[in-house]
Order: sequence, then C-alpha cells, then structure tokens
Amino acid sequence: MSVTSKSPVVLQVRDLACERDGRRLFEGLDFSLPSGAAIQVKGANGAGKTTLLRTLIGSSSDFSGEILWRGNPFPEALRGMRESLLYIGHRGGVRAGLTPLENLTWYGADNESALQALDRVDLFGFEHSLCHSLSAGQNRRVALARMFLPRAPRLWVLDEPLTALDVVGVAALEKQMSAHMDKGGSILLTSHQPLALPGLDFIDLSDFVVDESFTDIGGEHVFS
Repeated sequence: MSVTSKSPVVLQVRDLACERDGRRLFEGLDFSLPSGAAIQVKGANGAGKTTLLRTLIGSSSDFSGEILWRGNPFPEALRGMRESLLYIGHRGGVRAGLTPLENLTWYGADNESALQALDRVDLFGFEHSLCHSLSAGQNRRVALARMFLPRAPRLWVLDEPLTALDVVGVAALEKQMSAHMDKGGSILLTSHQPLALPGLDFIDLSDFVVDESFTDIGGEHVFS
C-alpha cells in the first residue's frame, strides 16, 4: 500500500520481507510514509508487527528489500533517521530505578519541560517517585511523556502506545498525535485499538503473510 500525499516522503519501504527465529513472517511489503501522515500497522498476533517496527529503526537485520529515509537507503541513512526518531516499544525505555523526572531529563529534557510533559500525561505529584513503585499504566505514561516534550523528533514509531491507558489517556494521546501531524511530523504505530486520527492510513500485515513452511528469507540483507 502507499499513502497518497503531496508532502515529501520521509520513510519508504520496497519489497520488504522479514523473518524471526528462522521463520519468514511476511514479504512483498511496500509503503510510503509522508510528512504529516500516520500509518497504523494491523495484523494477527505473530504477523510481525513488532518485528516490522524494529526492522525500520535498525534493531533487526533479518530482512530483505529496501528501506529509505528521505530518499536515501539504509544503512547509510540509518544514523540520520535515528536523529529524527522517537521510538517507544513495549518496554517503553523507562528505567525503573529512576523517577519520572529523571527519566525525561536522561533523554535530554530540562526540568521545566519535563515537569510540563509529566503534567500533560497526568503524572503531577509522581515526578519524584521511583518508577518501580508506579503502576504499569503510570510507567506507560512516563514513556509517552516524551511525546509531549518541546522539539520532539519528527518521526514517531510507537508499538502499542495505548496499552494500559484509560479513556482520558487515550484521548490526550490522540490529541497530541494530531498536533504532531499538523506540524509536519510522521507517525508509524501498531495498535489493537481504534484511533481517532485525521487521515489515518492502514497496513494489514496479514495480507503479506507467507506460508509458514517457508523459513529461508533468502537474498542479501541490507545490514551486515
């Protein structure tokens, strides 16, 4: 699939195939993510949604095909992409031995911006609590607070960002995503829940799943 937009394409995938643990998950995937757009990746459990995201940020090398960042192929363009990347995976990147405030300042935020971001995700009063004492939902909001920092990276890659959030938290996150897109930011995310985002496009990896008996990805890997 391909998103139709007059905006410049920031991320493009051509004939991508990915594997995990010796099994090819999907193949023949093509899509383009323009500036100011969002794509939600769907598919059954085991279809390869997380593997796709990890491949696109350079954390998995078991693939064939081509990945381009602003028209430049990986791996040469990988460093430039990561400089513009906010990635929040299942674990969220939250350090349990630090407080929410310390976690955000570790990512480079100043105290004032970090406190404002924590307030935006309803963590006012918890900024000095150690994260290992917080609930799963609160730790998820610590991770997502990075989306509310000023000068947030232009590309957001989010793996199940709505997990453990209540209705109010989901609405706040959708509002922030829409604001990010309005400023020309791009979003690629997985979610089992529906999102209210303008112009949201979809990829269903189930449409690209191959025969499970085929386990050899073949070809050359882009990364060595």
